[in-house]
Amino acid sequence: MSGDTSTQGLARLDWSVPPGTDAVIVELGANDMLRGQDPNITRRTLDEILTRLKGRNIPVLLAGMRAAPNFGADYQKAFDAIYPDLASKHGVLLYPFFLDGVAGDRSLNQADGMHPTAAGVNRIVPAILPSVEKLLAETSQH
Repeated sequence: MSGDTSTQGLARLDWSVPPGTDAVIVELGANDMLRGQDPNITRRTLDEILTRLKGRNIPVLLAGMRAAPNFGADYQKAFDAIYPDLASKHGVLLYPFFLDGVAGDRSLNQADGMHPTAAGVNRIVPAILPSVEKLLAETSQH
């Protein structure tokens, strides 16, 4: 849901991922960063989401985010490490940066500078597609 933090995503995980779900793309954390939330909270929350999904034997593609540089080098280092660390820990697929090629490009974002336009989405989809195809292949093995 637009505007959700990872904590809000965790709170609705059980009802938003019903029994019989074949796979999940987890793309949370950007709003945590935009609100300056402690990266340790984001890490713990995403870790719990991945733990629960793994416990349900649901394949996951973790779509990573990156911290905006204006939060400073220490924050950026802590935040940016979350996604590769958790993907490795849980053995899930990782798409390193969901907004790759779109973030910071005014022509691909709405007036708020954060949400992609249709043209931005048209750049995201083919970029993430190989990772989604890997997720679907993993799903067919379950």
